[in-house]
Amino acid sequence: MSVFGELASKIFGHGKTAAAAPAAAPSAPAAASAASAPAASSVSSAPVMAAPNAERAEDILEQLAAQSSEKLDWRNSIVDLMKLVHMDSSLAKRKELAKELGYTGDMNDSASMNIWLHEKVMANLAQDGGQVAANLQNKPTA
Repeated sequence: MSVFGELASKIFGHGKTAAAAPAAAPSAPAAASAASAPAASSVSSAPVMAAPNAERAEDILEQLAAQSSEKLDWRNSIVDLMKLVHMDSSLAKRKELAKELGYTGDMNDSASMNIWLHEKVMANLAQDGGQVAANLQNKPTA
């Protein structure tokens, strides 16, 4: 399985489990920034009978973050996103993901690669039907 495929499977696989069980808490606003607050409060009560990818990836990730004992900045960090779904977030794994997704930059510049990876992963999750909020797909570059 591809690295992105594994990531998507872990997100949407958790979503099926989370949808089947009652949510412990609604959307956790503590980790949300002021810029993303409106998107963070989006519908978290998606119909259980919906297609697997119909539940928003963002909602699934928020549910996972609420259940996590670690405070992970998954909205901005590819490392934290991978940790949230219990994936290997090593540099080697991120380089493998970057190659898979078509990264053409310098892989020795891990900061730039990580920013690109996070944006690309969020955009790809949205393309796969995961309905990721626009502010998580197209972050302004500084």
